[in-house]
Amino acid sequence: MVDVLRGASTEGYRAVTGWALGAPEWVRGAAEAGTDLLLAGFAAVMLAVWWRSRRWGARAVGAALLGPVAAVAAYLVSETAKSVVEQDRPCRAVWDAAASIAACPEVGDWSFPSNHAAVAGAAAAAAVVAWRWAGAVVVPLAVLEAFSRVFVGVHYPHDVLVGLAVGAVVAVPVVVWGSGPAGVLVERLRGVGGLRWLLAADAPRERGRAVVGGGSR
Repeated sequence: MVDVLRGASTEGYRAVTGWALGAPEWVRGAAEAGTDLLLAGFAAVMLAVWWRSRRWGARAVGAALLGPVAAVAAYLVSETAKSVVEQDRPCRAVWDAAASIAACPEVGDWSFPSNHAAVAGAAAAAAVVAWRWAGAVVVPLAVLEAFSRVFVGVHYPHDVLVGLAVGAVVAVPVVVWGSGPAGVLVERLRGVGGLRWLLAADAPRERGRAVVGGGSR
């Protein structure tokens, strides 16, 4: 199955890396730096979702705090899949493609699926479940992160598409099913010293409004 996907996306890889080679130098430099720095954008979105959730119920706060958990879980699933599939990086395997912008990872640092894309997909899905309007920022950010991995030459298109899917599939149940238990824990921790400020800025407004994924809260 992976061989079929790789064959179908090799031409896409050649096209994207060829385009990258012809891009202005500043674009290539920005892509090389940004492919890792974009992950900081997801951290910023998670912080924003958490900050906003403090105005609402314990379950909403729990859902927001599960975003990083979902991202870590997606990374672990993706990394496990890599060790099973053992697909070589296209920057080595596609000999007639344009040279990659980023340094090609060492042999044994496998390509399928993309860990960066899996984390991006998980962060995006978790943020949308916790606050659906976050999708306006985080979904384009996830797509950009995934594309950047192909643009700099270290992944096939199918690596990042599957990575995004893996991240979303892992994150949604983590946040949806975990928000209830996490909310119970948040409610208990609100009585512990300074944790109340971290977990609820405006407690009176939370009554009857703790719904994961709300857009008007």
